[in-house]
Amino acid sequence: MIAPARSAAFEILLQIQRDAGHCDELLRSAKVDRLSQPDRNLCTSLVMGTLRWQIALDQRVDAMLARPDARLEDEVRIALRLGAFQMLYLDRIPSHAAVMDSVELVKSSGHGFASGMVNAILRKIAVEPPVELPATFTTASELAAAYAHPAWMVERWVLRYGIDRAAAICKFDQAQPPITIRLINGEAEAALTAENIELAPGAFLKHARTVVRGDVTATAAYRDGSVRIQDEGSQLVAELAGHGQTILDTCAAPGGKTAILAERNPKATLLACDVSRRRLDEMRGLLRNARGARISYETVDAAKLAYERHFDLVLCDVPCSGTGTIARNPEIRHRLEPAEFARQHSRQVAILLAAMRALQPGGRLLYASCSLEPEENEAVIQDCLSGRSEYRETDLREQLDTLAATGNLLTESAAGLLEKGRLRTIPGVHPCDGFFAAMLERTA
Repeated sequence: MIAPARSAAFEILLQIQRDAGHCDELLRSAKVDRLSQPDRNLCTSLVMGTLRWQIALDQRVDAMLARPDARLEDEVRIALRLGAFQMLYLDRIPSHAAVMDSVELVKSSGHGFASGMVNAILRKIAVEPPVELPATFTTASELAAAYAHPAWMVERWVLRYGIDRAAAICKFDQAQPPITIRLINGEAEAALTAENIELAPGAFLKHARTVVRGDVTATAAYRDGSVRIQDEGSQLVAELAGHGQTILDTCAAPGGKTAILAERNPKATLLACDVSRRRLDEMRGLLRNARGARISYETVDAAKLAYERHFDLVLCDVPCSGTGTIARNPEIRHRLEPAEFARQHSRQVAILLAAMRALQPGGRLLYASCSLEPEENEAVIQDCLSGRSEYRETDLREQLDTLAATGNLLTESAAGLLEKGRLRTIPGVHPCDGFFAAMLERTA
């Protein structure tokens, strides 16, 4: 009988292989929820780890095929990846269990003819030495091969950030990122401690905490909305947006930044927009107990916003390639192609221009993305400001200083967050997802 965790992981990986879902959503499915807690943990480790190391796993398997260029059926390929990952990267999985279940997965999926090949390849991998990663790298290709990233992607990061920072990004992508929460009220931390949740201070923000040990989602504080799981970089972006009386959040779902805007602007009216009605409905549930601003919701394509000079604060956190979140969404590296950046850029420019039109004279707009790529960040700002003298970019240092003065920013850890007056968090350099943010102001 195939272990439940491996069976569930196999099905999820098969869906991702066929572009039928994303790992974060699939790992929250009803089938996974029915697993025991240990099996849920193992299933998550198997899915995330196999996706993170997929390129290296395929190279190892292909080298053992009679014809290295042979095309394997999806079920066979995934069974091989799953078995190889357990033996090469997990310490506590017996090799025989990984091999046996991979063979049974192939048989049960209707590809019994390949079971002998799967058995033979995995048994060869079982006796190979464990993976050892170099301490330093001199080229992008070495770095990409060691940390199972597409070579073209790493080459871009080396050119943009240098070899050391590119290595930090790749290394961060290969591990489970920290679980960070936001404390909504003053009693939340004590309530979590009482339920045996061990916390550490956040890296940047007063209200952020890193979960050291324990399942926050099983606590009463989480269920009643006293804490929210949210990457600290995401929290920081929302904090930098600042204050207003009439606020627009253009691409609001899943709602974490909207909630912070509401908390920081208790007397404001806040319009949360998103193109997906389903995600907006889910967001309503998340924010049902949100403290602060009066929130209304509108299902609309942010590139087609019809508002003119209506808001004094706009948050424009655009859809993007997500290369700053690969640690949480490892399949991005397998689906993304270089040509995607031009398409994303065009849509981001359209969204930002629509958001800029909605801004009142004297109002401010924070543009943000979770991409590491200049086409989606600096180039968008440049194109949208070109020929539009009624707008200007302002330095985010003022916003950081305000956060520090109010006690919301841990000033000793804020150094290095800005690059030419814009926010830039880099995974591995900073203990959070990669974010970019720039502030625009409408002058007339």
